[in-house]
Amino acid sequence: MKKDSRESVAMATARGKASQAVIGIDLGDKQSQYCVLDRKGEVAEEGTLRTTPEGFRQWLQGRKPCRIVVEAGGHSPWVSRLLETGGYQVLVANPCRLPMIYASQKKNDRMDARKLAQLARVDASLLAPIRHRSAPAQADLSVIRARESLVEARTKLINAVRGLVKTSGARVKKCASRSFPKQAGGQVPEILRPAVGPLLETIDRLSEQIRHYDQLLEEMAETRYPETERMSQVPGVGTLTALTFRLTIDDAKRFRRSRDVGGYLGLRPRQQDSGEQTPQLRITKAGDRYLRSTLVNCAHYILGPFGADTDLRRWGLKLCARGGKNAKKRAIVAVARKLAVLLHHLWVCGEVYEPLRNQPVESVAA
Repeated sequence: MKKDSRESVAMATARGKASQAVIGIDLGDKQSQYCVLDRKGEVAEEGTLRTTPEGFRQWLQGRKPCRIVVEAGGHSPWVSRLLETGGYQVLVANPCRLPMIYASQKKNDRMDARKLAQLARVDASLLAPIRHRSAPAQADLSVIRARESLVEARTKLINAVRGLVKTSGARVKKCASRSFPKQAGGQVPEILRPAVGPLLETIDRLSEQIRHYDQLLEEMAETRYPETERMSQVPGVGTLTALTFRLTIDDAKRFRRSRDVGGYLGLRPRQQDSGEQTPQLRITKAGDRYLRSTLVNCAHYILGPFGADTDLRRWGLKLCARGGKNAKKRAIVAVARKLAVLLHHLWVCGEVYEPLRNQPVESVAA
């Protein structure tokens, strides 16, 4: 095929896509605003619909398959899956990458829906579209989210007990969270027992529920996600971290290179170069916050006094040894980023983890 003919085919394809109707939907908690653009890019229809599965099914009746764009949010996972089953091309826009919407001086649901449709019609890449994880992965990830909610509640109650005890001049000694009710029970002053006793009972019940979730996650990893066993080979990475990584990423093939995972999780430094200036900025903190914090906690353990001697630990300690302001913090983030790359590589390749693959065994001072 000649070059001219190839260009003509590409232009015809682009015109075909532009000639389709495009719908933008601004999802709300109860009501959603939509805007339909016709083949010429003019507003053909605007209105609201109920943000429920039944409301969307009724709204879709009689509509021809077309491109529909929604913003990522609490309702976007089930909405995008429902629309895809109806044969529609669904784009889920990243709201953090749309300053012309969130920073607009004239912002309302009607205008947001119209701008989403206009961007999808001109160039879909302007929406920085994201991919939602599958429904089974989302359901399993909800178990981890529920466990984290209980852990946060237990931590707040433990801190509350410690604060109440300090008001009487006493102090609860440091101990593990699971043994806190038993340890604190004998250290609480008698005058505070009516106030603190129910809190200790609640903390004990929360610990039992957390143990139940831990058992559930172990069974889940063993029966449904065997690839997490390869990730758990890395010292400092347990079942919880491996399973969180597996369910958050969901599809390992979504990344062409393992190195891309660090940027996806917000562990890559921001870049704002101008001319000869290349300032050192903080990480982007994009992506999933919980997984990012989990990887950072693993990095703390890897570089800590109990971390095993591995290539990753040695590399992180070299970064710490450079000195300078915030050297340890930057090393922690760098190790977390490299850990994410390593976990993805083990997942994709199925290799056996070698702690000291790049250099011979030698003692390294912590």
